[in-house]
Amino acid sequence: DRVDFKGKRVEAGEELLYIAINKPEGVVTSCSQKNEKIILDLIDLKQRVYPVGRLDKNSTGLLLVTNDGELHQRLSHPSFNHEKEYDVSVARPISHDALRRLGKGLSLSGKKTRPAVVKRISSKRFRIILKEGRNRQIRRMVEKVGNRVVRLKRIRVSNIKLGKLSEGKWRHLTGAEKKGLKELMEK
Repeated sequence: DRVDFKGKRVEAGEELLYIAINKPEGVVTSCSQKNEKIILDLIDLKQRVYPVGRLDKNSTGLLLVTNDGELHQRLSHPSFNHEKEYDVSVARPISHDALRRLGKGLSLSGKKTRPAVVKRISSKRFRIILKEGRNRQIRRMVEKVGNRVVRLKRIRVSNIKLGKLSEGKWRHLTGAEKKGLKELMEK
């Protein structure tokens, strides 16, 4: 079989790689950015891998990278409904009403966000689970309810958890994690 990924042919028998990385603040998710440190600079591999989705430069946390084109497509496209969970700290205490509004969905650029699961951690901290990932979505939603994000960390993508992985470090996914992702692809 011939498999193409991002316009490049993946040779038969080439090892498929599935990697979790803890993106530090200030690192860009894209594959190339002039005069910027990019996520792929943190991974020392011979094989070419690509980030699945993105995290803005000021955000930290879990990012998956792979050379599996089918998995990349399924995890990147919002129609597949996979979850992404974030730990969010804000500048001022956030009200119950504001958290409720975040959960119900808000209009951003004329389009309402999908409902989200929101759980308060403290007066200035909450967790949110999204099934979409618009550009700077959480930051824009929080601004819409009159607050400002001071720290945004992705802690989970589908069945993959960040856990205790240190910032700037990466690891191969476990067999159980890969199995869970493959089960998602079969749905």
